Amino acid sequence: MTAGITRVILTHMKTAISIPDRLFEAAESLAKSMGLSRSALYVQAVERFVAEQEEGEITARLNEVYGGDDRGELDPGLLALQMASLGEEEAW
Repeated sequence: MTAGITRVILTHMKTAISIPDRLFEAAESLAKSMGLSRSALYVQAVERFVAEQEEGEITARLNEVYGGDDRGELDPGLLALQMASLGEEEAW
């Protein structure tokens, strides 16, 4: 038998956090009512929070690119061309 290193690949990171007692108890109650483990509830909550933060960053970047004094306004010439391309029934 050859000596070697046993590799363990973890798909989850175990961590400890400190939260106020009232929040812990509310989370416990919510997890129980949803039929989730405490870990599953926290995973869902953190996933949602991270997604919201990423969406906020994307929105901020888009605002930097497209933001300006004329935000949301079409160039009058472009608007006229777009309206001309619509039939009489479709134009507003």
